Amino acid sequence: TTAYLANEGIRPEDITPLDRLAYLGRRGVGALEFHPMRGPRTRKSTAIELSELVIAARGALAGSLRNEVGITDALKHLIAVGTSAGGARAKAVVALNPLTGELRSGQVSTDPGFEQWLLKFDGVGADPDLGATGNFGRIEYAYHRMALSAGIEMMECRLLEEGGRAHFMTRRFDRDDEGHKIHTQSLCAMNHMDFRQIGAHDYAQLFLLLPQLGLGPDARQEVFRRMTFNVASAICDDHTKNVTFLLPEGGAWRLSPAYDVTHAHSPSSRWTQQHLMAVNGRANGITRRDVLEVGDRFAVPEASGVVEAVLEAVARWRTFADGSGCLRRDRRPHCRRHRHLVGTTPVVT
Repeated sequence: TTAYLANEGIRPEDITPLDRLAYLGRRGVGALEFHPMRGPRTRKSTAIELSELVIAARGALAGSLRNEVGITDALKHLIAVGTSAGGARAKAVVALNPLTGELRSGQVSTDPGFEQWLLKFDGVGADPDLGATGNFGRIEYAYHRMALSAGIEMMECRLLEEGGRAHFMTRRFDRDDEGHKIHTQSLCAMNHMDFRQIGAHDYAQLFLLLPQLGLGPDARQEVFRRMTFNVASAICDDHTKNVTFLLPEGGAWRLSPAYDVTHAHSPSSRWTQQHLMAVNGRANGITRRDVLEVGDRFAVPEASGVVEAVLEAVARWRTFADGSGCLRRDRRPHCRRHRHLVGTTPVVT
């Protein structure tokens, strides 16, 4: 955004929220659009500018890579195209044809047969160049498989592998099968929260919002399952923008599938040394008793059984890590932090 507006003669300090919305235009997450658009425009999504990426992606999704130099060049080009998904890691909005493996930019309308996906780049630092793998893609994919085993709802995910790197891909939940936009709102937006405030938010605020949206016991159980999983598997990046609700056209509010489900805990980090939404008033040292008290307070169906199902899945972390190709050096620290919610033993200390 800043670079484009600078080329338009606008200094960074003069960029307003309206400038940013105009730049976003029709490319944002969810169904909201902003007019008039002010930004680079492409009328049609084609595979021509991403031809090298398409060829390599076909091979990667089929399990073979015949031209690793080509796919690396194309991924650099895709980064240069720009993204609109936000978040801490570099992402691209892409369109995937699951039958042919063809990959295109997802910033504009695509032809029939394409699905909308987010691609998180592995090995991408602060500058727009591909570097050595950080193993983030494999770790997130292992967490995805572990979350599914715990019964958590998620969109389809996969890895795009090249050059020793593994780029994590997840299908977008804010687009239907025909590519139509679905309105989304985060817990942060609905409750007018500042997700950057540490120690200010609690999962209780999420549970209290559910009945206001007409959501009942199934949603309460799913939220409880995700909360328990976050605690048991050291996902401390559980801020209020990482919970989203969907409102399909002519439909009713519902909880979106879970996303950003990956390890996030560092004792030296101000941001992830504790949970960003507290459990029973605790952001650290959360116990089984804390979790079950939340379940009892909000009448979560079969809360104890949910905890056991989550712990059973988390106990198999090594299996999921091995199956996703995680390196041994990256697997061990995560395994040590996957402590069970037994008695009063804290999960994250």
